[in-house]
Amino acid sequence: MGVIGKIFFFTICNKKSFTCVLNPFTREIFCATIRKTEALASGENKISLRKIFIEDKNEALASDVSKKRVYPMDLKYKRILLKISGEALLGDQQFGIDQKPIKMIAEEIKKARDLGAQVAVVVGGGNIFRGMKNSAKLGMDQASGDYVGMLATVMNAIALQSALNQMKVPCRVQSAIAMNQIAEPYIRHRAIRHLEKGRVVIFAAGTGNPFFTTDTAAALRASEINAEAMLMAKNGVDGVYTDDPKTNPNAKRLEKITYDDIIINGLKVMDTSACALCKQNNIPIVVFDFEKENGIVEILQNKEIGTYIS
Repeated sequence: MGVIGKIFFFTICNKKSFTCVLNPFTREIFCATIRKTEALASGENKISLRKIFIEDKNEALASDVSKKRVYPMDLKYKRILLKISGEALLGDQQFGIDQKPIKMIAEEIKKARDLGAQVAVVVGGGNIFRGMKNSAKLGMDQASGDYVGMLATVMNAIALQSALNQMKVPCRVQSAIAMNQIAEPYIRHRAIRHLEKGRVVIFAAGTGNPFFTTDTAAALRASEINAEAMLMAKNGVDGVYTDDPKTNPNAKRLEKITYDDIIINGLKVMDTSACALCKQNNIPIVVFDFEKENGIVEILQNKEIGTYIS
């Protein structure tokens, strides 16, 4: 008996135990081959084993290729990290998570993924608890308040994951604080592998350390996963302005600025430590209004919206 014949004989005799260790592609080939081999043994199908194997391999290969996502070459960025502020999830509420913005953000992420982009997300927790602000009111030390804020980001991450799952978008939540029942632990290479497989990855619990904001966590994760850009979705602001546009109607939007403009001038766009980390790793930042429809898609298609920081 040849090698292929021995494999088929072993497989038929131990079908359940053998196929469970095969990867899906190989399993598809062998299961179909077993069926035809059994038919051959019963005299129902007079085809050579070699022909059976080749036909099944080609069928499985065609099926496998059809399931793979195609990544177009015309996107400006292939892998991005989206930073969403917790306040963006408030909607019309004063506290908590509103279904409308969650659904809208999930739809925008889905559009970007459907284009072929790899999308990672960091979401804040300010809609539930702000460490520095609320800890003082409660008489807590800042470290304890920051930990409560990290738990708030996990709540937001799970809510966003649920919205994405309802849209049939595969998604994983990775937490910097171990919560094995509800989220994966943050593992850099696993996160990158999820992205390569077309899954959206939501990073929760900040950096896992107090005294660091979610802006810094976003810059850190963007650096770790080799993101090509960090997109900062702001609540009601479509870029960086010379002054607060809500209080000064003469404030002008800046289309392009440098990292040093933020650090030296103290522009309240993001933490200076987060900006410095992006500068160190040469990660461009795009600040835009998260309420703008197709905003992420337009950025990926190299359209000029918001403020570009490099």
